[in-house]
Amino acid sequence: MRETETRVGDAMIPVTAIVGPEHTLRQASVRMTQNNTGAAVVLDVSMPGPAVISERDILKAIAAGLDVDHERVDDHMKVNLVAADQSWPMSKAASLMVRHGVRHVLVFDQEALVGVLSMRDVVRVSGLSPVSATKA
Repeated sequence: MRETETRVGDAMIPVTAIVGPEHTLRQASVRMTQNNTGAAVVLDVSMPGPAVISERDILKAIAAGLDVDHERVDDHMKVNLVAADQSWPMSKAASLMVRHGVRHVLVFDQEALVGVLSMRDVVRVSGLSPVSATKA
């Protein structure tokens, strides 16, 4: 790793949008909108670990004609997550995201959940503007 390479912990955002598996998709979307994020972390003591519900998961439910006021998060969340350590270089996390085809990675400090890294965060710290990144 280059000494100057940004680490995951420097680019991630703290977990701000949290929902439970019993929340509706509408409630999850409201929480994500309030926190200006494209994904919410799903936490519940009965679950073995955190899960994620993303804006894409909600859009798929809407496209399928499902009722966001009745559909529950636990029927649409992702439980097989990709995770990163906050000490990792950004290049390692970005490669992991591309390899697994995900846009959000949960970030841990040992076993403690400390944040979420999104593809937007990767682009932001890369120095590329979103416009130049799409034209490349």
